[in-house]
Amino acid sequence: MEPEKVILGIDTSCYTTSLAVMNAKGELLRDERKILSVKKGNCGLAQSEMVFQHTRNLPELFDNFFWENYQVTAVAVTNQPRPLPDSYMPAFLTGLGLGRNLAKVLNVPLYTLSHQENHLLAGLWSAQGPASDKFIMLHASGGTTDFLLATKKARGHFALETIGASLDLHAGQFIDRVGVALGLQFPCGPFLEKLANTAQESIELPIWTKAGNISFSGPCTKATRLATGGAKQAELALGTERAIGKTFAKALTYLCEFNEVKDVLFVGGVSANALIGKIVTQELTKKDNRVFIPKPHYCGDGAVGAAFYGVDQLRENNDNR
Repeated sequence: MEPEKVILGIDTSCYTTSLAVMNAKGELLRDERKILSVKKGNCGLAQSEMVFQHTRNLPELFDNFFWENYQVTAVAVTNQPRPLPDSYMPAFLTGLGLGRNLAKVLNVPLYTLSHQENHLLAGLWSAQGPASDKFIMLHASGGTTDFLLATKKARGHFALETIGASLDLHAGQFIDRVGVALGLQFPCGPFLEKLANTAQESIELPIWTKAGNISFSGPCTKATRLATGGAKQAELALGTERAIGKTFAKALTYLCEFNEVKDVLFVGGVSANALIGKIVTQELTKKDNRVFIPKPHYCGDGAVGAAFYGVDQLRENNDNR
């Protein structure tokens, strides 16, 4: 049996080592991930620790593949956090170095993209939209809370313009700080959501937005103070999720109207939270906007978007021959 021709995607982000394999049709064949270890009570990792863990994790993930079944025809790897000249983070050099070496040894094309573009493409692949040439992407995680105007330029290529952002804490940081104050394991997103799902009532927290920019420092300060003051944990967890959802919805409603777009793609680890996504979707559909959210598994960090980018670029190169 002939090996199947595939594209290999690699992503080494702040908290996940990821490999993904797609065939030329864009069908996902393998998706391997390993979350980096963070000591209980801590709220993150130093870059040097990220690099160390990625270096250790990548060979383990490669061992999970039956490489005799695949013929790698291209390698696509994330190389920086955002598609900007000065965007840099050492964690991505681990995957980039491996990707460059593999492409060289295998004599196949190497395609690079930013981590943010990786999320965008994973979102488009999983959510099957937006199909429009211009839409707003909300990228919300522990390291990013950006509202971006995405304009399609060519196959797999988008111009991303920042049109709003958090002025202080990222949404994931808000979740993690409250979660750690409640004694939850970092990263706290899934644990806080599980806790919130048990609440009968919600502790209301303040929200703040202005012209598409948002702030989470106020509600986070109040929430962490309540957490250490004996507030009901489930109600505080639910209040945190509701505050984030309502903040996003208010900012996105303004940005959609101001930029005259109808479609929103919500990506990043925070988009996996069902309640936050529900609040955003319900509020925006009141204004006839459409919200696209990937399946939860493809919201957070992974290499699926990179693999999908490699599929698109390989198709484009073949079409231009």
